[in-house]
Amino acid sequence: MPVGCGTHQALIVDRGGAVVSTADTLVEVEWTRVLDDTSSAKILVHPDADCCASLAEVRAWRHKLCLYRDGHPVWEGPIIAPKWSAAGVEIRAFDILAWLDRRVPHSDVQFVDRELAEIAEWLIHDGFAPDDPGHSVEIVEPTRIRGRREYEVDVGQTGDHLRDLADTGIDFTAVGSRILLLPENFSGRVGALTDADFPAGLSVAEDGAALATRWVVHGKDGVKGVAGGHDPYYGLLEQSVEETSVLDDASAEGAARSRLRANLPAPVFLDSQQTTLSPDAAVDVPTLVPGWCVDVTTTATCRTISQSLKIVTVKVSEDGDGESVAVQLTPAGGA
Repeated sequence: MPVGCGTHQALIVDRGGAVVSTADTLVEVEWTRVLDDTSSAKILVHPDADCCASLAEVRAWRHKLCLYRDGHPVWEGPIIAPKWSAAGVEIRAFDILAWLDRRVPHSDVQFVDRELAEIAEWLIHDGFAPDDPGHSVEIVEPTRIRGRREYEVDVGQTGDHLRDLADTGIDFTAVGSRILLLPENFSGRVGALTDADFPAGLSVAEDGAALATRWVVHGKDGVKGVAGGHDPYYGLLEQSVEETSVLDDASAEGAARSRLRANLPAPVFLDSQQTTLSPDAAVDVPTLVPGWCVDVTTTATCRTISQSLKIVTVKVSEDGDGESVAVQLTPAGGA
């Protein structure tokens, strides 16, 4: 199914499930999906009298924004910043992961030789356990990386613990109320794109600042892992980082290998964040999920690319001029 030109609808929903407002007369809509972080959405409404009364009742964290594209759910999350003005009502929201930035571990736990996806799943379920807004976790594919991690009750934000884990070989993203966990070298594909699918053109950039041929990861209490070394093409470029959540040498070595995979050779980015996909592009918008890949062939620049690239961000917006769909793509690691 091609991208097409979608039309959006919005609902404001109470934490108890009741619809607070249908948010009719949408003037602007924007929503994103992001890899390994929290995504955002924004709507601007010019309400009539009835809708205005219901939108006056909207409250941060109490209510969530639910967005639909052509009748299909595409985004939801807690409202963080409603704003009322003579020009209308603007509502900003973050996805379900935002709650984990307001949660802490609720029990002491130590994982020994455990799959990273299982550790991430525990963090998420534990974070939501005392007050669940309605979530599910899907392990799309195991990371096949095992490690040791320790978490203490009330120490650190759960969202930060999850992001730290993502630095060592796992990816996560939110789609509605689902949180997807997958290995960073996941190779699932959702379509193929060429220059014709990017009417405004593309730019290809090589990120030499991210390149390293040898990584050293320092964990807690002297734990250390090393991956890589002198490269016959690039020479020796070393990076040393601290990951205090890593508790054993095997986990530190796995984290070092993960960073090496992501940054050798020098990452080549196809940056199309500001470029609208053609309505004829052969990808279905709901399937544009960070962590999945698209096969991209471009010969429009001096640096040609024909490879699988990972979706990192998706940005969809609609206003009086129509809809735009943009993606940012990066190397697919081991895909």
